[in-house]
Amino acid sequence: MTSEAEFRPAARAPRGFDDRRAEAIRAERRILEAVSGVYESYGFEALETGAFEYADALGKFLPDADRPNEGVFALQDDDGQWMALRYDLTAPLARFVAEKWETLPKPFRRYAFGPVWRDEKPGPGRFRQFVQCDADTVGSGRPEADAEIIAMALEGYAAAGLAPADFSVRISSRKLINGLLAAAGVDDPAQKLAVLRSVDKLDRLGMGGVTALLGRGRKDESGDFTRGAQLPVEAIDAVTGFLECGAETRAETLGRLAGVIGGSVEGDEGLEELSRIGAALTSLGVDDARAVFAPSVVRGLEYYTGAVYEAELSTGRGTPGAFGSIGGGGRYDDLVARFTGERTPAAGFSFGVSRLAAAMAAAGAAEQSPMRGPVVIIAFEPGRMADYFALAAELRAAGVAAEVYLGASGMRAQMKYADRRSSPAAVILGDQEIEAGTVTIKDLDAGRALAGGVRDNQAWREDRPGQVTAPRAEWVAVVRRIVEAARL
Repeated sequence: MTSEAEFRPAARAPRGFDDRRAEAIRAERRILEAVSGVYESYGFEALETGAFEYADALGKFLPDADRPNEGVFALQDDDGQWMALRYDLTAPLARFVAEKWETLPKPFRRYAFGPVWRDEKPGPGRFRQFVQCDADTVGSGRPEADAEIIAMALEGYAAAGLAPADFSVRISSRKLINGLLAAAGVDDPAQKLAVLRSVDKLDRLGMGGVTALLGRGRKDESGDFTRGAQLPVEAIDAVTGFLECGAETRAETLGRLAGVIGGSVEGDEGLEELSRIGAALTSLGVDDARAVFAPSVVRGLEYYTGAVYEAELSTGRGTPGAFGSIGGGGRYDDLVARFTGERTPAAGFSFGVSRLAAAMAAAGAAEQSPMRGPVVIIAFEPGRMADYFALAAELRAAGVAAEVYLGASGMRAQMKYADRRSSPAAVILGDQEIEAGTVTIKDLDAGRALAGGVRDNQAWREDRPGQVTAPRAEWVAVVRRIVEAARL
């Protein structure tokens, strides 16, 4: 029987919290560097906020308890205030802008990146902790600010490594469907929300599923029934007609939408804003295939106030792929007002970096070159550790990553270790080399390539494929050539 003192916890990571090794970390860093470079080229400045925000600043509270709502990870501070790990980078921006508005250049253009946390059910490519990279313009109500954000997002995806045919951004406006529902006599907030939830499922359920949800409701494959928006037939027809307005070009889509929405004050505002966004995108060199007007895009059901945009991997021109959204954003003119009481126009876009890395890997767009380890200095003799560390220091000074083997295994195991580290080279310094004033270097890539032509073990020992000996004055240059060749 196991006593309490002998208890051993099971080694397991919590669901939705991923352990990532060097290759995945490198992929995310490369995306962050590429996207951040694009943001800075557009004149956006970096901003970093803390991981925690007060929960009331995030707007997450249970209706019947003095604690944060589900969906966030929260704790109570020593002064009794609830604070939560940020679930996005936009709510902290709104708090920062409200707090520092008088000292900021206006409009305020910032980008930020870092981990965010959501207490939600994890799934494929969806984690409870993941990295986002955002850019936002606060203080400009011009539709052209939305267009710039969209163009910048497209450039960011290209810089991250996606081919133009692999992705697109779909664009709409919340004002369009708001105007449509107002014209159809749908003014109940709960009913409008149910319509938006239904429209948001178009890509997954198709028009038939959405039509059912706009009416009485729908039973899914498991047998569960989802109550619908209870719209009358005329209103359902108006919504489905609106969703079918998408066309090959932005101009053609706008023309179709005008025929459906025209006459509604809010709808006409949305059409005018989209028209200006389309004109600005054309001026920025963004064609109709990369930025598509798509009426079904609604995003952030109670968050956005105007234009909304969503980026997706594509299987063809403007056709969403199976992986789903890899980023999105829109206009949110009411968020800062939660703190100040004054409406402050804002628009932004968020890259889900972790999700984008997973999507790129799934699409075969991720970097294919293997992660290379450092050059390994073989610990040939325990009494010469100082010499080995000196060799490693010489390599690092020359810009070459290097490490001294610090295990307790012999020569063969050390070479196997270097191979598992994907090291481009291993360095040997023994009595023979010291007496001769040389260093022995094993080009591990060349050794593997040449090994196929070696006849037997004796020939292997005699030929020593991939092994070279260099004078002490030249050995670093030899290693650098091997490392640089390994990067190609």
